[in-house]
Amino acid sequence: MDLIPKPEQVVSAAGNVFHKLLYGGVADLRLMPRTLIDEGEHRELYHYRPQKGVQNDGPPILLVPPLAAPALCYDLRRGCSLVEHLVQRGHSTYLVDYGQISFSSRNMGIEHWVQDVVPEAIRAVHVHSGNRPVHVVGWSLGGIFAILTAADQHDLPIASITVVGSPFDVREVPLVAPFRPLLKYDGGLFTQAYRVLGGAPKPLVRRAFKLSSGSKMITKPLAQLTNLDDTEFLAQIEAVDRFTKNMVAYPGRSFGQLYHRMVKQNDLVKGKLQLSDHEVDVTDIRLPVLIFAGNTDGIAPIKAVKALVPLLKKAKEVRFEIVPGGHLGMLTGRASRTTTWVVMDEWFEKYSSNELPPARPVKKPAATKAKAKKAPPKKSATKKAAPMKSATKKAAPKKSSGQASTAKIGSNPERRFSSSASRELGAAKPAKSD
Repeated sequence: MDLIPKPEQVVSAAGNVFHKLLYGGVADLRLMPRTLIDEGEHRELYHYRPQKGVQNDGPPILLVPPLAAPALCYDLRRGCSLVEHLVQRGHSTYLVDYGQISFSSRNMGIEHWVQDVVPEAIRAVHVHSGNRPVHVVGWSLGGIFAILTAADQHDLPIASITVVGSPFDVREVPLVAPFRPLLKYDGGLFTQAYRVLGGAPKPLVRRAFKLSSGSKMITKPLAQLTNLDDTEFLAQIEAVDRFTKNMVAYPGRSFGQLYHRMVKQNDLVKGKLQLSDHEVDVTDIRLPVLIFAGNTDGIAPIKAVKALVPLLKKAKEVRFEIVPGGHLGMLTGRASRTTTWVVMDEWFEKYSSNELPPARPVKKPAATKAKAKKAPPKKSATKKAAPMKSATKKAAPKKSSGQASTAKIGSNPERRFSSSASRELGAAKPAKSD
């Protein structure tokens, strides 16, 4: 509000206060209607129901969340939900949910998600959508899961991969950088701690996410008071608060792998990660990959995310975009509706095809040893994917060298984002590749 509020601002603020007192808030927090179509161990695959009057002919899209964060990240609130946006555009939209993580899940490593959960979800979506290639979208650690899965299993029916705010160079993460010199001297105390706890408990995860917001948490009460007339602003705060309250614990072994291999050793920046009995090589990916970095992201800053670009030299196309917003805001903030989602729409349309990529030789059976250690999860009929046929390769786009676009904000010179922060980025010189 203005220092001296206008009459319409006073009326709007009074209405918002009344609505919060009477109904508990101003945000529409209803989830988009969905149906469970497949399930397994820590794998619930949902299909969002098409909207009436919308032609449901868009390519299938699978949303992959990170560990610890709730799947609400993709369906934050009505009017600011990526799921709602995709459904309204006629996409067959799917989400894989990991459910609650408890102490009994402490022995589950990253292999479980990379070699079982995400691949099985992709196959099920492929069959459920009429054997169409699947666009995989992953946010934060979900984007890392998507990349590792594609690198690990080349026979999956994937059309493209979209990575949103996924750090591949942990040295560039401000929250971690000050502690990196001390990690080699922890004496194993940190390792013993997460083993005793069975991972990272929910309260710790919740506090860490709030800490990443920095000064926003301190200034939040004042920001709410000065924006009492802004219904959208208040609704977004309510939605983010619900998201934070629903944080999930990290399973012990997965948390240990993240700590040792990605934080201490920073293996991802090399493009190779040891999983179970073999090494996954990110540089072998040949699919088109779209990468987003947020201009104010404190968890996955631009340089940390951009470290993925030089690793994808064999990819059909690599597109790197800087968009307004922090870690969650770049995915589903108010500005994302005219920035991130616009780029996604263009990307899905460009690679919308019923043809599968040419089949490649499979180097190894998928997760043979990892699955032998536990009872196989029950499988529904949708899990058996139809045999894939090698399709005639289409003419590749002109830009297929695997290098990031040289455009300041995205690779489309005609695009003009509405965010002033993005326009300022557009006027700046592009960052040099690391």
